[in-house]
Amino acid sequence: MTKRLFLFAGYDPHGKVDSSLVYYVRALSALGDVVVHLDCDPADASIKRLAPYTLHAAAVRHGEYDFGSYKRAYIWARENLNMADYDFVYMVNDSVYGPLYDLGPFLQKMESNAWDAFGPVCNPKAAHPHIQSWFIGMRPAVFNADWFDGFIMSVTHLSGKGAITAMYEQGFTAAVAAHGATWGCVYTVANRGVYNKIKYLYRRGMPFMKKVAFSRHGGRLGRQILYVLNRIPGDARAAIMENARRIWGAEYVNSLLTNNPFKIMMRAVKYGFNKTLKGQL
Repeated sequence: MTKRLFLFAGYDPHGKVDSSLVYYVRALSALGDVVVHLDCDPADASIKRLAPYTLHAAAVRHGEYDFGSYKRAYIWARENLNMADYDFVYMVNDSVYGPLYDLGPFLQKMESNAWDAFGPVCNPKAAHPHIQSWFIGMRPAVFNADWFDGFIMSVTHLSGKGAITAMYEQGFTAAVAAHGATWGCVYTVANRGVYNKIKYLYRRGMPFMKKVAFSRHGGRLGRQILYVLNRIPGDARAAIMENARRIWGAEYVNSLLTNNPFKIMMRAVKYGFNKTLKGQL
């Protein structure tokens, strides 16, 4: 039986553990052991909702983003578990909704390759192609290596998303290659396609949808999101809608998920006008 460990990084602006997070963590727990660290100060006792599905769950605002939480989950695992017992260790975060499909076969698909490090999505950026950091899988050649321990333990606060991406997201894949290990991904998605091509990726078996799709392009991704929501299990849809309405507001989400052609057209016109105006300023 394959032994997996998931180091899970989460963040919620309200310091809550809601149904979308529980749904994701519960799905992972059916496939391996889960250690969670949230980059927020819990506003209530909702973190207890994760207890049935995790070996350990903690939360503290550290400002080091997903890799800072990966580091803290890794430290707990290193101190309390025998890492050599695992076939695969994953670093995953909650910047996505899902899983939208049964996750087990998808993990097996990635694990069946000979890659030492892998993930669902590769960003093929010319100078720095890399595994997107919201879901990274590793074999023992990586997660038991001294260089990985040094890499993850060196994570610290950086200012700006660009610096974080360069140092840690791109930096991880670069370090894999620099130490003679191999890496690969199921999908190659250029630029911001993982945010914008919701329907395309879902139809090709992607088991996750980026949360930020709800706010992209002034709401122009609504029809793609609705396409996915209408095809996934009811409990997954309910969990996603609970989170989306809390984060973006029920009125916005209800208007986003419309099939009304007039409303869709007006939203596109408004977005195009604002984009043009911004480009002239």
